[in-house]
Amino acid sequence: MNIEKSLLEMDFEQETHTIKKFLRHSITKILHKRGVVVGLSGGIDSSLSAALCVQALGKERVLGLLMPERDSSSETVPLSRDLARHLDIRTVTRDITSTLESLDVYSGYARIARALIPEYSADWKSKIITNQSNKKKTVTFHSLVAHSPDGEKWTKRIPIQEYLGLVATTNYKQRVRKNIEYHYADANNFAVIGTPNRLEYELGFFVKNGDGAADIKPIAHLYKTQVYGLARHLGLPQQILDRPPSTDTFSLPQSQDEFYFALPYREMDICLFALNNGISVQDVAAELTLAPGQVEHIFSDIHTKRRTTSPLHLEPLLVPRSSQVEPYP
Repeated sequence: MNIEKSLLEMDFEQETHTIKKFLRHSITKILHKRGVVVGLSGGIDSSLSAALCVQALGKERVLGLLMPERDSSSETVPLSRDLARHLDIRTVTRDITSTLESLDVYSGYARIARALIPEYSADWKSKIITNQSNKKKTVTFHSLVAHSPDGEKWTKRIPIQEYLGLVATTNYKQRVRKNIEYHYADANNFAVIGTPNRLEYELGFFVKNGDGAADIKPIAHLYKTQVYGLARHLGLPQQILDRPPSTDTFSLPQSQDEFYFALPYREMDICLFALNNGISVQDVAAELTLAPGQVEHIFSDIHTKRRTTSPLHLEPLLVPRSSQVEPYP
């Protein structure tokens, strides 16, 4: 069977209609808001989310926020502006570099990096990668990849405490951006749009109270492959359709599969879709030209990510009400 074909066997026109109807009802009848704020990254997910909001609500009720910082890709702002011009929506640009500096984000990151690579300094570029792959089941660990200004390259395995520190530091970026989104939402009586696709949402690839925070997530049910398909259907700019998925968090370019997933998004979509729909390991192995054992390893990794990231989806926990106390409304 052709699993990827099954993924794309979607009536994109009907799907657009369904999401538009959902957005209009959610914004006006449930959330009682006048419009929406969308953080634009120049990537496919935020671009599609913004386009769907324009179709549902009209361009005058969609505000795009550009929130670059010093480690952002040079493509982020130009592509975001291209998308805004394409949709003819208003934008606000807030460079968050100075805010992150005041929170000790860059210097704090550099201090931890120097504990691993003593030569590391503020003018170096770096990223975090994982050893996960589709080859075999191994103990997961992460490494810091660093490039000096004179071209020297380092790769250093990161102990768990330092890894947690580096991730906690970079998570500030997602949380600062979300604070800005909610500021503009409050100022306009707008709702905040979340932009995760199903791969990110289901496998917990988001920052709690950062990019994971939103009033409504209109594409969280769509596999990444379907996101690209729907974006093509809506005629989004080609340069955005051609841009590979990236975390756009570290100073060195970093793909999502380098940092979190075991495979590029197309193959991960096929594996997740197969697991969700009872498609056999053998069928997946044949389509991806992998050994069955490799597919079983990927399925196991999906289960592990679901389990370990499930707390990210929880609402705040409340003490259960007893019969002697009035229930929550």
